[in-house]
Amino acid sequence: MKRRKINLLIVVMMIGMLIPAISFCQEEIEIQVSPSILNLQSNGVVVTIHTDIPFSQVSAQTVSMNGLEIDSWKSDNQGFFVAKFDMDEVKELEGLEIGEYNTLTLNGLKVSGDTFTGSEDVLVINNIPKGKK
Repeated sequence: MKRRKINLLIVVMMIGMLIPAISFCQEEIEIQVSPSILNLQSNGVVVTIHTDIPFSQVSAQTVSMNGLEIDSWKSDNQGFFVAKFDMDEVKELEGLEIGEYNTLTLNGLKVSGDTFTGSEDVLVINNIPKGKK
């Protein structure tokens, strides 16, 4: 009888340890950042992030990238979520290292309440484009 109580206690403890992992489900998604090279001297207007998560699953207003609020969003021709961020705000991100690859991370909530995240490294440069002086 005592052994049964100990085994039951062990099972209850193991289930208790699994519940937080089950209730917090963060999906890792693939992203592609465009432009893949961020030139601080460019006249670009937006940074576009293509994802592999269906548009219908995303609560778009919750999406951010490295702390920046999303500027606009759409569905691509395959039905995946595409996020757009203001280029000037991206250029002003704290900690960008010129001449290095910097990680841009997209985070958000799905309509189900689960979270998703995806990251990609982009090269940051500070070159004056040809023809611009």
